[in-house]
Amino acid sequence: MSSSLEQLENQLETFIENVRQIGILVSDFQPQGQTILNQKLQNMITNIQDIDKLRSAVQDVHVPLEVFEYIDGGRNPQLYTKDCMEKALTKNEQVNGRIDAYKRFKAMLLVELSHVFPNEMTRYRAVREELG
Repeated sequence: MSSSLEQLENQLETFIENVRQIGILVSDFQPQGQTILNQKLQNMITNIQDIDKLRSAVQDVHVPLEVFEYIDGGRNPQLYTKDCMEKALTKNEQVNGRIDAYKRFKAMLLVELSHVFPNEMTRYRAVREELG
């Protein structure tokens, strides 16, 4: 898979460079440059065909839409993974905080229930010890 991605990357880089060169040629077009322009256009067509051939080798690669938003926003798409990890860590901290709060609530509730219903809570603890 990685070699297919590398091949695709190389083909895309070649295509982009070819398009850049065509842009330079046509921005200051001279009739004697027609042959070179034709060659560049033919190379571009060949590049597109090569890219199309590689499509089946990388069709199972799925890129989240957010990565394209990073690119459109002028941000490095590699930051997407870092940002996802940071969001996951933040979410885990929030969840852990909620779990801790729930445990404190449960402990306080058991204390209060023990004061109000001492007999029932003694039986509850006995059953829990038998099961666990």
